[in-house]
Amino acid sequence: MVPITALVIPILLAAVLVFVASSVIHMVLGYHAADYNRLPREDEVQAALRGFNIPPNDYLVPRPGSPGAMKDPAFLEKYKKGPVLMMTIMPPSPGGTPAMGAQLAQWFVYCIVVGVVAAYMAGRALGPGAPYPAVFRFAGTTAFIAHSFALPQYSIWYHRNWGTTLRSMFDGLIYGLLTGGTFGWLWPR
Repeated sequence: MVPITALVIPILLAAVLVFVASSVIHMVLGYHAADYNRLPREDEVQAALRGFNIPPNDYLVPRPGSPGAMKDPAFLEKYKKGPVLMMTIMPPSPGGTPAMGAQLAQWFVYCIVVGVVAAYMAGRALGPGAPYPAVFRFAGTTAFIAHSFALPQYSIWYHRNWGTTLRSMFDGLIYGLLTGGTFGWLWPR
């Protein structure tokens, strides 16, 4: 057994490598460009929604008041007429330019948390001096699961585009490989 405290360096280095890889994936490679479609008449829709001053949150339209309300003819008519949508309203950026500092900080903390979970799993299963392939398998699989396996439920339940989900799961595979490789390389002897 290897304690998490002995794995601080691989946890942090794996988080840095995953953070850098995700930046390259999203800013250079461009295969996530197809994740979102442009809304028809975007300017008009945005102007119309702006007038409602909707606070940042997640919304469902139409939204039944209770499970029983899903049988109400008025609700069913709204659902039938559409549009049916789920949307997230985000706060506008001060200064008018997209600001991602808070999201990037949260993403890095999340990468550290995934590293801690991978360290725990591998550290409980393997002792000091474990061979690289074993460490790679435990840490990498744990990181892959953490980065990927919650994503399909958004396609199943919320109709998120399966292409987007699969591309994001592929990213999770890359992050898992980087994490597994880092842990295998820096595993205590």
